Amino acid sequence: MRNREGLHSLQNSLSGLPQWVSERILHQVSQLTSYEPMIGIMGKTGAGKSSLCNALFAGEVSPVSDVAACTREPLRFRFQVGGRFMTLVDLPGVGESGARDTEYAALYREQLPRLDLVLWLIKADDRALSVDEHFYHKVIGEAYRHKVLFVISQSDKVEPTCGGENLSTEQIQNISRKICQLHELFQPVNPVCAVSVRLHWGLRVMAERMIRCLPREASSPVAVQLSAPLRTDTVNKKARDDFGETVGSVLDTVSSMPLIPAPVRTVIQSVRDIVVSVARAVWSFFF
Repeated sequence: MRNREGLHSLQNSLSGLPQWVSERILHQVSQLTSYEPMIGIMGKTGAGKSSLCNALFAGEVSPVSDVAACTREPLRFRFQVGGRFMTLVDLPGVGESGARDTEYAALYREQLPRLDLVLWLIKADDRALSVDEHFYHKVIGEAYRHKVLFVISQSDKVEPTCGGENLSTEQIQNISRKICQLHELFQPVNPVCAVSVRLHWGLRVMAERMIRCLPREASSPVAVQLSAPLRTDTVNKKARDDFGETVGSVLDTVSSMPLIPAPVRTVIQSVRDIVVSVARAVWSFFF
């Protein structure tokens, strides 16, 4: 119902256009609101992938298990919040088996074009990163660096461990050094995150960075999958703005079509900012 109300408001903002143009735009907007994101998550055995996903996203994504397993094919988890779906692709971690890393390189090259984002988990106490570094530069490469968000997991295990309910000053300082180390090794496009699921530490910052890293069409569908405490004002504002700009891109695409008459193109361009503003205003009707 609310979805229809949102589309009706957008339709009103397009009332000055020929019906066939308005219908084409609304059809593409409807497709946009049903976009199903795909997020990859990778890390060595025991990096805490399942625990992190269960902390980030509403509902169970995958069972938390200590069973050592390194799949040769990516496991996929399609889950739902309300009427929206998102697919999580569990990618095998590298650096645990030299024989398999070559196999995994081909797997990653196949999967990367399909993914909106890759969460690359590195355990806070993991010092053996040479294979990760090689894999990142040779397999991820320049083409997909923008899709990777490095996450230092299990930050509560950073020395000196105390087992308490808060990170010590010394631990926070060492986490900062770890972040600097990863920036030097990988030279990532996106800022490195650090989290502790056990302490619920760093999750909000990570959620906000994740939304910023996503393609514009994916940020809103991912935002609605986040657990309630992580849907901060920052997350919602970024998703709302992205939705407005993506609707604006739909108008730009239609406007640039060769068969669009010049007077109609002029009208589309004149109403673009109004339609984008309306799209932002009715964002919550869709998401």
